[in-house]
Amino acid sequence: MLTIFVGNLSPETREADLRELFAQHGTVRSLRMVSEVFTGACRGIGFVEMEGHEARAAMAALNGKMFMGRALKVNQERPRERRSFGRPRR
Repeated sequence: MLTIFVGNLSPETREADLRELFAQHGTVRSLRMVSEVFTGACRGIGFVEMEGHEARAAMAALNGKMFMGRALKVNQERPRERRSFGRPRR
């Protein structure tokens, strides 16, 4: 199972739209979009889980593809880097 990062989504994008787009390349196991708390509008990113070979096919086919007026950024999710805030420790 691979998690795919999807960036540069339009604010009008709905989960059903994204699910339909990725379902063309295989079974979507789960899908999560980051939304504005008050308006519910898409904040431009989402995460899709698919089986390995299907996920790789979807990434190759959809990266750079125009979707709802925007060029998608589609790649494998990478772990977030740890960020430090404040003063350095001694």
